[in-house]
Amino acid sequence: MTATHTRPEAGAGGSSAVESVSGARGGSRERRAPGRPAGQGLRGLQGLRGLQGLRDAVALALLPAPLLVAALPAAFAGGGTRRWFGGRGESQRAEAQAARDAAAEAFYELDTAQRDLKISIETINAVDNSPRGRKAAEDFAALGRRIDDVSHAYITAVDAHDLDRDDLEPSVAASARTELTRAKDDLVRVKGELDRFGQGLGTLLGSAETQLARLAPAVERARQALLGASNALDAVRAAGLRADELAARLAALAPELTKLNQGAGKHGVAETLQRADVVLRDAEALRAEAERLPERAAEIDRRLVSLRTRAQALTTRTGSVEPVLSELRRRFSAACWQDLQPVPEQAAVNVRQAEEKLAEAAKARDEQRWADATSRLSTVRALLNAVDEAVSAAGDRLQRLDAVAKDPQQEIERTRFAVRDAQRLAMAGRHTPDPRHARPLDDSVARLDRAIAGLEGRHPDYWHFLTETEAVRQTAARVVSDIREERGAGA
Repeated sequence: MTATHTRPEAGAGGSSAVESVSGARGGSRERRAPGRPAGQGLRGLQGLRGLQGLRDAVALALLPAPLLVAALPAAFAGGGTRRWFGGRGESQRAEAQAARDAAAEAFYELDTAQRDLKISIETINAVDNSPRGRKAAEDFAALGRRIDDVSHAYITAVDAHDLDRDDLEPSVAASARTELTRAKDDLVRVKGELDRFGQGLGTLLGSAETQLARLAPAVERARQALLGASNALDAVRAAGLRADELAARLAALAPELTKLNQGAGKHGVAETLQRADVVLRDAEALRAEAERLPERAAEIDRRLVSLRTRAQALTTRTGSVEPVLSELRRRFSAACWQDLQPVPEQAAVNVRQAEEKLAEAAKARDEQRWADATSRLSTVRALLNAVDEAVSAAGDRLQRLDAVAKDPQQEIERTRFAVRDAQRLAMAGRHTPDPRHARPLDDSVARLDRAIAGLEGRHPDYWHFLTETEAVRQTAARVVSDIREERGAGA
């Protein structure tokens, strides 16, 4: 502001001076004093101007020398020195400033869109390592370089021109408007490319967001599963069971929990999801085993008692094998009982081994080595099953030989019925049987005939006869199964 605008008004004289300046700008207007003719009012104003000038001169004379020097330009300025803009020059400035504002808005919109899209790209990169995901990252990087170029051009144009200067030339304003408009157009064009690129990321981004949505729940489920396993293990220990094996397995999961806590930012979303699934599965298995441990201990106790009782019973039954063998030796040929000779001795050995394994299982149970106890009990069961089968085989042999010695015809008819049934099925819907079926059936008939012929003589081998008839029936059954499978496949 000029000196005229800053100087306080001094009574009527100051007011008239301002009005005089206003009259000079607006034309030959006069402010008429009330009750005086027009000419007299004008002379009064001129007198006031003279008095004001004298008062200003006296004030300047009384000022110190430095202030006097600073005040002289203002004193001689009269009504002030402010520059007034208008016309074509002011219009150029306004257009340049409008172009600057439009470019700033375009720059802001482009920067916002780039930031939003960068989050999407980071989401995809965290989840998708496929060629499509890598290409999306590369394309975004190329777009980023173009954004940097147009942003640099915009900032350069803004910094090159001070559109708020009072002495801005119209030609400079016009040049600035041209440069800023070009910068704005480039910013808008690149933003269009960025928008189209973002629209093409729909599928990749949707898949990545789906996996990210799974991430937090999956990690939380894994943590809760580990907590459940730990609580179940504490409950087992409170019941007096050590569960050392389960504790070791739970401790082995601690590094996996550490990696889960480090998060997908360090290990990636896909790897973190996979780790969460593994931890969840292992922790749930641990919890289930810990919860079953008291029941498992009780089951081992029951099996120990049951197998111990069975071993005692088989020891008693083994003693009955020798009388059966004596009966077989007395009534039948050697071929009918020679394979049973080792049964008593082998049964006794198996029973002794079973009892030893029972003792080892009981010790493992007392030491709470559950896996070892279970393994020993499985071995005991297998040994006792072998003894049971061998002892039962001797009694079954005597019974079957007695039956066939009294009436072999029943066994013969049973076998012939099986062969005839297979032959009828082979001929169903055919004039001649398939050689693949006819040949084994013909061989079975001949084999049965030879077995029947072997019964003639003073000491027939009834056991050989029984094994032969059993083999013939198995052959007939196999042919029937083959025919039905072929016809079922053809249907």
